[in-house]
Amino acid sequence: MDTVISSDNQFRADNQQGRLDPLWIVGFVDGEGCFSISIFKNSTTKLGVQVFPEFVVTQGAKSLNVLEDLQKYFKCGKV
Repeated sequence: MDTVISSDNQFRADNQQGRLDPLWIVGFVDGEGCFSISIFKNSTTKLGVQVFPEFVVTQGAKSLNVLEDLQKYFKCGKV
């Protein structure tokens, strides 16, 4: 028996529970975001370097609500 999955609203940011779907987030960030790790020399730290991880998603003003939803989902960040 074949299983058919409807994709009408399956991966929308505003799904039925009011939360972002993790699979939707992965796809969205793949196109609109990046994760980077920078390493800086810093003589005031124990190892002499400072690690700066950064997760960035960029959107225009019309999509501010998506950025706010991501901020709520991850419970961190600044918009």
